[in-house]
Amino acid sequence: MIQKILSIAQSRKAADVHIVAGAPVVMRIGDDLTPVSKEELSRAQAKELSYALLTDDQIVEFEEKLDLDFMYADDSRCRYRVNISYNDGAVGAVIRLLAAEPFRLDDLKMPPVVSRLAYLQKGLLLITGSTSQGKTTTMAAMIDAINTHHRRAIVTIEDPIEYVHVNKQSIVRQREVGKDTMTFASGLRAALRQDPDVIAIGEMRDYETIKIALTAAETGVFVLSTLHIISIDKIIERLLSYAPEGGDGHIRDLLANALMGVIHQELLPTVDGGKRVATEILIVSDAARNVIRNRSTFHLRNVITTGARYGMQTMKQSLDALLDEGVIGRDSYESVLASYR
Repeated sequence: MIQKILSIAQSRKAADVHIVAGAPVVMRIGDDLTPVSKEELSRAQAKELSYALLTDDQIVEFEEKLDLDFMYADDSRCRYRVNISYNDGAVGAVIRLLAAEPFRLDDLKMPPVVSRLAYLQKGLLLITGSTSQGKTTTMAAMIDAINTHHRRAIVTIEDPIEYVHVNKQSIVRQREVGKDTMTFASGLRAALRQDPDVIAIGEMRDYETIKIALTAAETGVFVLSTLHIISIDKIIERLLSYAPEGGDGHIRDLLANALMGVIHQELLPTVDGGKRVATEILIVSDAARNVIRNRSTFHLRNVITTGARYGMQTMKQSLDALLDEGVIGRDSYESVLASYR
């Protein structure tokens, strides 16, 4: 039954499948949640569908932890990112459909400066945004660009691995938290002993990982990571929020020295039913480094606004271009822009 549901999702180009007791199976197609049928799932049916995605070991782990994130590949070798959890005592799942291979940067129609950032030799590059804004997809596309055009040793630390990279010009080692390494921090420490040119971290969400990543970036490794924030001007506060008391000054200095750029994303519905990313881009100039050192976050917006010669752009400039080209509608434009005013 689960295979049939996934096949329908593939044929309808759904982004996600929701399995919830007391509701029909629902698919997110575009921005709409569309029921597959009128039949509501019982608790037993929701559990059966969810457990069909799990191995025996994963069932044991899930029943111990009560929620679980993992990758699933079906009979046709399509890949899915799955979250299984309890909801009001009933088992349910959300299944994200993934592309068979990483997108190319050209496919994502990113500004030219993004390709230049992908080929940095050292420093930290952050891809930021709120939930489900395409951050992992962009990072995978950047890794693919490096892999396609440069001879580099690349190590990724992910939770879970979403896109599988086949070695091209580069050597790519992909490590999954919980399977190949215990934590992001332990995986990062090990990666530094593997002669890396590039390290990609699925997400920085603890002090130890942030500190090691910044130190690596400052000392000659190119580090890519995603960070969950709602706008670029929240970046300093978010990273410093993980620091222990008295440790924020050290993190701020490391960040000022190591950070090379930030790509902030908003994933928007297009007029033809697809998706397109709007981007705000910060290139860390001397002015930006001073802002970071002084924790003058409110000045970052000025740095971006006046930094066009470096390749920077505001979210409004990106949205204006998408609207003028007829890619997005006025409603999408206004809804995103409202949060940047």
